[in-house]
Amino acid sequence: MSFGNLVNYYLTANLFGYPYLQCQKRQQEKKYEQMGRNNSSDLNPPLKATARMAELLSRQYLKGKYTDGVRKVAWHSSGAPIEILQALDFFLYTPDNHAALCGARKMGVQYSEVAENHGYSRDICSYARTDFGSYFSGDTPVGKIPRPDLIVVSNNICQTILHWYQAMGAYLNAPVFLIDTPFLYGDAEEHQVEYVKKQLEELIPVAEKISGKTLSEKRLKETTRIGKECSDLWVEVLYRARAKPAPITGFDAFILMGPIVALRGEDSTVRFYEQVLKEIDERVERGIGAVKTEKHRILWDNLPIWYNLSWMSKKLASHGIAVAISNYTYQWGESARFMSMKDPLDSAARTYLHAVLNRSAGYKLDQMRQMVTDFSLDGVLLHSDRSCKPYSLGQMDQATSLLTDMGVPSLILEADHNDSRIFSEEQVSNRLQAFAEMMTA
Repeated sequence: MSFGNLVNYYLTANLFGYPYLQCQKRQQEKKYEQMGRNNSSDLNPPLKATARMAELLSRQYLKGKYTDGVRKVAWHSSGAPIEILQALDFFLYTPDNHAALCGARKMGVQYSEVAENHGYSRDICSYARTDFGSYFSGDTPVGKIPRPDLIVVSNNICQTILHWYQAMGAYLNAPVFLIDTPFLYGDAEEHQVEYVKKQLEELIPVAEKISGKTLSEKRLKETTRIGKECSDLWVEVLYRARAKPAPITGFDAFILMGPIVALRGEDSTVRFYEQVLKEIDERVERGIGAVKTEKHRILWDNLPIWYNLSWMSKKLASHGIAVAISNYTYQWGESARFMSMKDPLDSAARTYLHAVLNRSAGYKLDQMRQMVTDFSLDGVLLHSDRSCKPYSLGQMDQATSLLTDMGVPSLILEADHNDSRIFSEEQVSNRLQAFAEMMTA
């Protein structure tokens, strides 16, 4: 470890970088205040906490830019058990989150085209293509991505992510550790929990050797406790949208979910979601909805359309439609009930086994039915995501069942979460108008 690296990490990234990011946050908050005073939109201004969220993630990327030679780096999938890595003081980087950020900044197509020119099919996940393209081009909106000393991936999300991370491991000459999670058709059986728990036990000596540290049981329990607190707070944030009018929409949740994906288990994330809850509760008390004139409340199924998030939000709001809940954002909170400090490894095995994409289409349908009831929903918008086939599986049957069993109309909207080349604003606009008329009839 060089003195120069330490100076860059602790002075440039921390002492000098943080005040600059705080200044940016204050400027963004003032912008939201101005929007509140002079706002002709169908939407109320975003929560001020959105600016704090941007600051949190920017801090993490800034530290990552200068972390070489100071801390060991672990890349991990969004569904991977990070508690062990946190307890060993790895710097954590989430490629899934980075790909979503690139999509939100409308850079998904340019990176995807780079990946496609290197032989990657347009049919694979646009997150993966975005990540490959960023790597091959040497370009990223976050300045610099730290090279991994270890890559940990769990296939509880999909099989594509396994091959994506294995390819990156080969390109970067980094070891890849797989957590294999058996697919669940009901609740996990004990032999399945033990199977995953054994893999976590095998991860520990590998991670210890790379980090140069010994895992502390006390520290592992602490990271588990904080992770559960983060997840519980996140569920409460989402549940606040049961109020009428909904104080936040699913689009707010898509933005605010960044820390629960990339920074869960951090004290700063706990404080952040406490701040979010306080601001939301003030809206509820004052009867302020995210959509100014809420007429219909719907569920959003699947990943967001990152490159057109603002357009979709405004277009739905123009019809008085509030996306009260998304089952995509909910998945980072729903398994919090399995988290426990009593046996952190058993807790982690159960938590990551029960990810929604590691469960049957029937389970997802039951969850959607419950959300229709809990959030008093009038309709369901199912994003048929061209490059996330596991999440899109069964949507036609789910839409039919919701209409037949509950009288809830649905719209299946074909798009892609990061690749805008198959998205037509005119076509989508017409379909959303028809959907609004269907709920009104």
